[in-house]
Amino acid sequence: MAGTVARPHYAETTRRAVASSIGRTVAYVMLIVLAVAVIYPLVWMFLNGFKSNAELFGDPWGLPTTWRWGNFVKAWDLGVVRYLMNSVIVTGASVVTTVLVSALAAYALTRHRIPFAGAITVLLLGGMMLAPTVALIPLFRLLRAIGIFDTYLALIVLYTAFRVSFTVFLIRAYMITLSREMEDAAIVDGANRWQIFWLVIMPLSRPIIVSAALLQALFAWNEFVFALVFINSGDLKTLPVGLLAMQGRVLSDWPVLFAALTIASIPMILLFLAGQRQFIRGLSEGFGK
Repeated sequence: MAGTVARPHYAETTRRAVASSIGRTVAYVMLIVLAVAVIYPLVWMFLNGFKSNAELFGDPWGLPTTWRWGNFVKAWDLGVVRYLMNSVIVTGASVVTTVLVSALAAYALTRHRIPFAGAITVLLLGGMMLAPTVALIPLFRLLRAIGIFDTYLALIVLYTAFRVSFTVFLIRAYMITLSREMEDAAIVDGANRWQIFWLVIMPLSRPIIVSAALLQALFAWNEFVFALVFINSGDLKTLPVGLLAMQGRVLSDWPVLFAALTIASIPMILLFLAGQRQFIRGLSEGFGK
């Protein structure tokens, strides 16, 4: 009798183990396919940056017969370094302003009783639905009127303004989950609100701060429309617009263009590799609770 009872239990356990094993295998296969789909184009672009035109069109999927580092030197000399520095300045400044303003707003919405807090939150959500392209003409006139058209400041202000809504929503979702015990202890020790924000809230919110910074950096680094419309000076062009302008100068020298694209992609790749743990933790903890 005991053996009769044990067999169905053993069979059910076996079925669950097999199903779990199949599920893990399918998940691993999907992740491998996704990784190949993401990584292979980057590797292909990098390798083609070392080829000649004849090799590129004759064997686009093969390895270069000679590693032509001169393509990268030529791309650097054609202005990639200037476009790279412009993007670093604009991206870095917009990350600092967006994250700081959003963290302060999220702190106020989650830790202070302010009038119409619910309406402000809804308004922020509404701001996420606004397409930047619909405001190009009024923004063009506004930037000229206040005298910051064709400057770094124009892009920094726009990148901050159009991303604050999303970033506040992101950081607010994380701050809601934070315990108030450390804040209460800081208040007992005599800390004011500013000290609590900088010394308690910001360190506790580091994962979501890193996540928000990486998302803002990715947006600002790749943004094209604002950089095309509101920057006229060649010396101020960011990478997306600068690479488009450089394409006309290199004409049919595609390996040089691939080399330039490789140089442009390296900073973001390194940045995400450096912050990937905090990025994943911030998003999972913020929206997973």
